[in-house]
This record gives sequence, C-alpha cells and structure tokens, in this order.
Amino acid sequence: QVQLVETGGGLVQAGGSLRLSCAVSGRPLSDYAMGWFRQAPGKERNFLAAISRSGRTTYYIGSVKGRFTISRDNDENTAYLQMNNLKPEDTAVYFCAASYTTRDDRYIVASYEYNYWGQGTQVTVSS
Repeated sequence: QVQLVETGGGLVQAGGSLRLSCAVSGRPLSDYAMGWFRQAPGKERNFLAAISRSGRTTYYIGSVKGRFTISRDNDENTAYLQMNNLKPEDTAVYFCAASYTTRDDRYIVASYEYNYWGQGTQVTVSS
C-alpha cells in the first residue's frame, strides 16, 4: 500500500513563499511519476505541475510557471513543490499524487492516470 502525506501548507502573505513536501511510503518513489494539484473552495481540482520519475522532465500550467518549482529526492522518497511570489488566488488545498510508470522521463498531466493521492494541505495567501 502506497501512502502519500503532504506537509508544509499554511498562511502566508501575498508575495511570500512556501515549500510543500510529499512523503511517500510503501514503495520506492523512483517507481512513480509525481504531480501536484490544487482545489479551491467550490471549484474542481486542477493540475499544477508534474515531474517524471527520473526528475529530468517537468511540466507546469501557465499560471504557476516561473513561480512554482516541482522537484523530487528519490533517496528521501519525497517530492516537493516550491511556491514563490504567492498570490491570493493561489489559496487552495494542495494535493500530491503518484502514478506508477516504467518510463523514466514521462510526466503525467491527467488526474485519472494517478494511482495514489495524499490527503491535501491547506495553503492560504492573504492580500
């Protein structure tokens, strides 16, 4: 059984930074492509960023590109989302997700391709 636990959320002022962590247990992180999603109140869960299992390939949606950085440490079984220059519209519950793949450099955007999800961590950005 694979478990994902997100930490690092909190309250921050606009322009500030947070670093989210996603600790994976049960299977080696290196077996999985990873992604980050978020869900604002009353809205659907949306894709933000993805990283291949090798870490060599990443992908971001336009609204976070240049502000957010996805990374991973396979030795520590942890994925990260560094978020800089946060805006009030970034307020949401943030989720990490893992997708089993045999392809080292494949990143995954579609939520239905992710096998495991964390419970989420709240990020609130005040203006």
